[in-house]
Amino acid sequence: MRTLIVFLWKHQFFVLFIILEALSLTLFVNSYSYHRSLTSSTVNDVTGIIYMAYDNVAGYFGLREENKKLVNENTQLKNVHHINISETDTQFTVRDSQYYYRSAKVISSSVNRQNNYLLLNKGSKQGMKTEMGVVSSTGVAGIVVGVSPNFSYAMSLLHHNMRVSARIKKNNHLVNILWDGMDYRRGRVVDIPSHIQLNEGDSIVTSGNSLVFPEGVLIGTVSKYLHSTNKDLSEAIINFSTDFNSMKYVYTIENRVKKEADTLMLKYVE
Repeated sequence: MRTLIVFLWKHQFFVLFIILEALSLTLFVNSYSYHRSLTSSTVNDVTGIIYMAYDNVAGYFGLREENKKLVNENTQLKNVHHINISETDTQFTVRDSQYYYRSAKVISSSVNRQNNYLLLNKGSKQGMKTEMGVVSSTGVAGIVVGVSPNFSYAMSLLHHNMRVSARIKKNNHLVNILWDGMDYRRGRVVDIPSHIQLNEGDSIVTSGNSLVFPEGVLIGTVSKYLHSTNKDLSEAIINFSTDFNSMKYVYTIENRVKKEADTLMLKYVE
């Protein structure tokens, strides 16, 4: 301590000079709004960098979730078709003995109407046809109802004329899915046999009976079971597995034997 006092006393004029300079600089900065804004701006820049870093980290984890969805989807497709694909590859096609898959980009869509639609960036030049099923990376999305040379117009699952033949995954009982025109995230399971009890989380998948969608494509999960509206049939609320408000890429599904099956049924159904 004594050594420090001796040092300060020995260099007292230099120490006094440093103190006066610091005081002068402080008064100068506080006296001019420009300099105050400059120092404030410096702080804001640092804050902005911090928030940008946070946003990048948040975006990274969001990207991880998207990649997880793609990996799950690709795994499912690989198990069926022994291939691997990218959701953003709009040139992707898959063939099997019955179904032909094409990827397409959604360039316009709606969710706030009674009759909602999807406009896709592929048309007859790319092999698109009416009555093709449309699925997202997470489930059923709609059916193609109009085709031009370069575009396709699909009736969304969120359409009052849309009715999808489905099954309760846990027991294979047939039901139907429709949209009630309310929330784009939810629909209704109808024609449930009254002796069948559905629970929250039960999966509803396509039945394959319509010849538009393959069997087993996820439509959604039950959120609420509604007691019987009559003695024979009940209903339930379903959370759609497809997020219609954020779709960017879809797959269209062509049933290569649908025409043959339709012709045969018309011949024998009275």
